[in-house]
Amino acid sequence: MSDKQIELPALITIRDLAQKIDTSPIQIIKNLMKNGVMASINQTVDFDTAAIVAAEIGYEAVLESQEAPVEKETGEVPLWRQMIANEDEAALTMRAPVVTILGHVDHGKTSLLDAIRDANVAGGEAGGITQHIGAYQVEHHGKPITFLDTPGHAAFTAMRARGAQGADVVVLVVAADDGVMPQTKEAIAHAKAARVPIIVALNKIDKANANPDNVKKQLGDNELVPDEWGGNTIIVPVSAKQKSGIEDLLEAILLVADNAGIRANAKGEVIGTVIEAQLDKSKGPVATLLVQNGTLNTGDIVVAGTVHGRLRALFDFRGNTVQKAGPSVPVAVMGLSELPAAGDVFRVVASEKEARQIVAERVEAARKQAGAAKKMTLEELFARYKAGEARELNLILKADVQGSLEPVVNEINNLGKGEIKINVLYAETGNITENDVMLASASQAIIVGFSVQAEVPARRLAETEGVSIRLYDIIYRLTEDVEKALKGMLAPEFTEKVTGKAVVLVVFGLSKGGKVAGSKVLEGEIRRNGKARLTRGKDIVYEGEIGSLKHEKEDVREMRTGFECGIGLKNFSDVQVGDLIECFVLEKKEAE
Repeated sequence: MSDKQIELPALITIRDLAQKIDTSPIQIIKNLMKNGVMASINQTVDFDTAAIVAAEIGYEAVLESQEAPVEKETGEVPLWRQMIANEDEAALTMRAPVVTILGHVDHGKTSLLDAIRDANVAGGEAGGITQHIGAYQVEHHGKPITFLDTPGHAAFTAMRARGAQGADVVVLVVAADDGVMPQTKEAIAHAKAARVPIIVALNKIDKANANPDNVKKQLGDNELVPDEWGGNTIIVPVSAKQKSGIEDLLEAILLVADNAGIRANAKGEVIGTVIEAQLDKSKGPVATLLVQNGTLNTGDIVVAGTVHGRLRALFDFRGNTVQKAGPSVPVAVMGLSELPAAGDVFRVVASEKEARQIVAERVEAARKQAGAAKKMTLEELFARYKAGEARELNLILKADVQGSLEPVVNEINNLGKGEIKINVLYAETGNITENDVMLASASQAIIVGFSVQAEVPARRLAETEGVSIRLYDIIYRLTEDVEKALKGMLAPEFTEKVTGKAVVLVVFGLSKGGKVAGSKVLEGEIRRNGKARLTRGKDIVYEGEIGSLKHEKEDVREMRTGFECGIGLKNFSDVQVGDLIECFVLEKKEAE
């Protein structure tokens, strides 16, 4: 190991760590994945985690402004301890636990949150919750508990991860009549990656087909062994519908929080997490901040990611104006220059000059990292194998239904018995999402889709991160391509180049049948010999060829930004006003 020594703070983002140890963020994410930690480029890690990564690169890390590294307890450093690493022990006091509720869709997360709120209002809280800011506080026996109101549907996987990272305790909702489902396992993974204790709320116990013992066995199989079976996971039977077990659940939360000794210094450095942000027509950018140490005041200058600003107003979850917010208190704030990203760590700085300098440094660092990733294709994999640099092919598989996924996985695994090993990192149903692309980028994997589409944001991210996405509709073509790659015979890949975008303003019917989309070119150029992708909202409705392109009844070869034209799509007439048409061409990838 090298004797190079660097100083690292108690908390550091993946991006900043990469700069300090002179490596790429993707390499750091890969190292973290090997140790079971899933992280994004803007995510914050604690000193111990950063020190391990630095050591693998050849650096010895020491903690800034500390004589010794952060105290280790069980080998896992909770988020709240990371936040207060530089605080004086004598100044620390107990604070309210921050709780997020995770679990599978339809298992009753929203109903449970409603039941907790209703119970608190009945206990004498006047007015109830009048403003949604993504978080709120309740009291149990005079002790406050902060809940993060994060959605749990599969489409908001990233938001669930944010909730687990920002919480001290995770309540995992599992339906007693349904058991552990895919999203349940996903939620468990998020909580474990965040090093957060898990309490299981066994919901729907009032149903006739409830089977608590079977669910407990399934939880045990996923390393959540019930305390009654000798494990360390508290399982609380509840019924959100009948509002039973709520008191027991709140009691369990406070018990776990007391054992964890969650503390903060209300007079210390102000630091916390961005819960959510939205653009209000009358107020401008409004962000919900969860204070985790120190006290946030009106007039403070805050930096969150690449956003900064002086706070003009603070609002609590009831919508009331407040002047300050202490540890574990969520507030909606006005005054930031733009919308920060959910999950960003925020800090209070001394001056606007300092804030601008920090933001400028982060923007410049992001610019330098852009485009650094090299695209890994099947062809390049075989070239690396021949050069002795690769011994396995990492794949992420997405299919339309479970019935398709299993045979595809089996066929792929059968191919991976030769000299190059095939490693299926992740196989699931559904369209290709941004999460799939991030996993592929970190692990140098190729995404293979069967009878699915890649969502538009995922396509854009794949281009930025250098991730190869290959889509198929026939199984044998998919397996044939992989087999050819393993044998070094795969034909060159064609890459997609977007030339322009247009919006449909009006739809014209043709006398011979079919329809023409009267459109305005928003950017680039629409080409008659190009291909077209029509999107409606977030859905891809059509992907095919442009049949005709006209300008004032004249056939044209291309139309540029600002001009209006008529676009006819081959074998497709279900065009609607407001649809977006993206024109692209396929270019043959040059061999390297």
